Amino acid sequence: MKKFLLSLICLLIFPLNTWAISAEKAIVMDLNSGRVLYELNSHDERLIASITKIMTCLITIMYSDLDKTVVVDEDVLAAYGSSVYLEVGEEIKLEDLLYGLMLRSGNDAAVAIANTVAGSMENFVYLMNEYAKTIGMKNTHFVNAHGLDVNGVGNTSSAYDMALLTKVAMQNETFKKIFGTQKYTASSNLKTYNWEGKNKLFGMYQYTTGGKTGYTIAAKRTLVTTASKDHKDLVIVTLNDGNDFNDHKNLYETYFNKYQAIKVITKGNLDIDDTYYKKVDFYVKNDYYALVTKEEEKNLKLDIIIYKYDTVYDNVKIGEVKVMLNDTLLHTESIYAKNQTKTEVKEKKSFLSKLLGWLKW
Repeated sequence: MKKFLLSLICLLIFPLNTWAISAEKAIVMDLNSGRVLYELNSHDERLIASITKIMTCLITIMYSDLDKTVVVDEDVLAAYGSSVYLEVGEEIKLEDLLYGLMLRSGNDAAVAIANTVAGSMENFVYLMNEYAKTIGMKNTHFVNAHGLDVNGVGNTSSAYDMALLTKVAMQNETFKKIFGTQKYTASSNLKTYNWEGKNKLFGMYQYTTGGKTGYTIAAKRTLVTTASKDHKDLVIVTLNDGNDFNDHKNLYETYFNKYQAIKVITKGNLDIDDTYYKKVDFYVKNDYYALVTKEEEKNLKLDIIIYKYDTVYDNVKIGEVKVMLNDTLLHTESIYAKNQTKTEVKEKKSFLSKLLGWLKW
């Protein structure tokens, strides 16, 4: 009886955590600012399996014409695992292959894409690694475009790097559309494909906007998803997580509830009391919502920087407004001049006036 009472008292004082994440490595990131809201071993490098294809898709969009027709060569015969079942000699549009790549995780599609875009898998991988360096993926190394590993050797990255990649990729409207597609029909010269995505979170969580699954025996389950609710946009990455879809749903619910979206920049006219530009109106092109807790809201501030030009034209970038949380930069929005037809800000001085000024100096 005493043991029971002691256990009851402990539960009241120290309640059990009813949900714990199953992932070995994980991260929750604000898609707009890149701010990390939660992390678990997020910079540790490990095998990532088919979430590799996020980079494959983005590189293809950046470096190739998606209307190009792909003629499937014999290299696809070496692909194994997830497949869209391409046939040698088949002709299909490159854009259609990207949907097969992302929805069905087609390893054969990845091989055909790499050969078409860069001439070989080796050349395509070079583009992947160079772009990874460009955007700051410090714990990432790619060896192929599909994510398969052999004897534990394959593409490696971290939860943070994959969240960063997804943040960058989601700024591309074509990628965003493909990433958020659940079903797609494609046709080649040989057959018609009806693809349905493997991201089960679409059916589990109404705010889901995209995702890519991955699995190999060595990497275990890997998952990248995005979701948006009430102007809050998040990306979650889990590596080696046997309960990944439920973990993603729970993490979204937790961090959507914890953070609020505060509108700190409003699209349109910007009221700036600037003594230098007395006849110039200012505007910004986008709204911006800062993702903060209630306690953090008081620490938000806007820093406005105005460039000083002698001559101003309509729609020229004339400054920046920086959204700061304490000393952390969350966002930078460009400021533009409005309705200006070559406005001379400073009066032009005659040569004689300049000479007198120099002599006075």
